[in-house]
Amino acid sequence: MSDIKGMSDADIQTKECPFCAETIQARAIKCRFCGEFLNTDKARALRAPAEPDFAASQDRQEESDDVLFAASPSLLGLGLTGAKALSVLVLAVFLAIVRLERAINSLPGLDISEGQLSMLGRYRVVVALGLAAGAAVFLALKVLRLKMTYYEVTPARIEWARGIFDKKVDNLDMFRIVDLKLRRTAFDSMLGIGTVVLITTDKTDPEFTFEKVRDPRQLYDAIKKASLEADRGGRVVHLE
Repeated sequence: MSDIKGMSDADIQTKECPFCAETIQARAIKCRFCGEFLNTDKARALRAPAEPDFAASQDRQEESDDVLFAASPSLLGLGLTGAKALSVLVLAVFLAIVRLERAINSLPGLDISEGQLSMLGRYRVVVALGLAAGAAVFLALKVLRLKMTYYEVTPARIEWARGIFDKKVDNLDMFRIVDLKLRRTAFDSMLGIGTVVLITTDKTDPEFTFEKVRDPRQLYDAIKKASLEADRGGRVVHLE
């Protein structure tokens, strides 16, 4: 009390009571006007809007950074493409091994010289090697394209990177998703893969596709829940 009496009015620090809004001393733990205690949970709750909750803000930031799904397209999605490439390779091996020029020469009415037969044999081998190289390069590019594609889904957005020679990294906010679809063929169901298609309001990517990923249902459910929460949090209403 002696300390307070020795101080001028300008030296005494004050604060506003959260209950009655009267001005009281900053060190007070009970309001002399309304009689409420200022160190209770109720008093702290009334002061909360004026005091930033850095812990809650940090928690929300960490929550928005949580990874809900991360994957690259599955190589199993190349099943049909691989089958086609394999059939071309089988054809190439057949051309390289079987001497078709002899069979052609045995056809009635054909009279092919030995020089022509030799030339046909060389062309046969060249065509076989060309088919084999073309099928191998085609399949390798398909595999490389899939492995260079990466998807990452968080509660706030979808990020992806794709491209072989020209790498593209982009993202899509959850609140921009209008609709989503899960597509699985019978072959996809047997392999445990599928495709998830998003319909969005984003001008750059109005339709975004997760190609042939594992556990597509998990991805579908995660995006559906996150997009609904993003809409509620931002009070977003999508109009048809």
